[in-house]
Amino acid sequence: MDIGKLLGGVLGSGSSTGSGSNGDVLGNIARSAGLSSQTASKAKEGIGNAMGNGVGGGLIGGAISGGLMSALLGSKKGRKVGGKVLAYGGTALVAGLAYKAWRDYRNNQPPTDHSQDRDITQVPTDSGFAPEQERGADNSDFRLSLIRAMIAAAKSDGHIDQSEHARISDQITRFDLGPDEKAFLFDAFSAPANPIEIAKLAKTEEQSAEIYLASCLAIDPDDPAEQHYLDRLSDGLRISDDLRTHLDFQARNARNVDITAN
Repeated sequence: MDIGKLLGGVLGSGSSTGSGSNGDVLGNIARSAGLSSQTASKAKEGIGNAMGNGVGGGLIGGAISGGLMSALLGSKKGRKVGGKVLAYGGTALVAGLAYKAWRDYRNNQPPTDHSQDRDITQVPTDSGFAPEQERGADNSDFRLSLIRAMIAAAKSDGHIDQSEHARISDQITRFDLGPDEKAFLFDAFSAPANPIEIAKLAKTEEQSAEIYLASCLAIDPDDPAEQHYLDRLSDGLRISDDLRTHLDFQARNARNVDITAN
């Protein structure tokens, strides 16, 4: 499967790293973290690259602009905010937040808000929290596992009706993609939101943490059905209550970041 084509041609805007509306928003995110203009410019470029190269960022970024995920994200505030967080941070953000939550948990530290840490995407390559270098339990690129996890979580309240399924299928058909990429998308959007099957995509504890956190950012935290989905996912991933507390804390604070602040 050509993941680069999947990202650049359909799910993201890898070229939108420094100009246009995406570039302006990314600059605002960097500046809202208190960075200088020069540092913010570099950060904007780095975050933009994460959008283009990180499957999660490309997927949700493309969703907001192209509508592929709009039916999944719906109109509920919590899920829309989570989707925007993923759009502007991508899998690099998921990995960074999961890594820091894991580190605090393993060091017996209380949950700490890392959502605005300047080094949030600088994860050690040997930490087990580098999705672009990981293989999932099915031996595929682990970033694809994160896509599946996000889609399943966003669908978990069962709000996708037949007409929305048809619209998504039509969009996928019209994309300039090869058969493997289209097959992946059809499969991901058509599969039931089964948390036990999603849990099977993780082969390490670190990947379990990433899948859980990515799922947290794709749901509406106030929807009982979606919370039930997360409960079952957590059980399937065998995440301890203490680690889940840390991961939930990171997701909750990430949703509260004002990503449009000047």
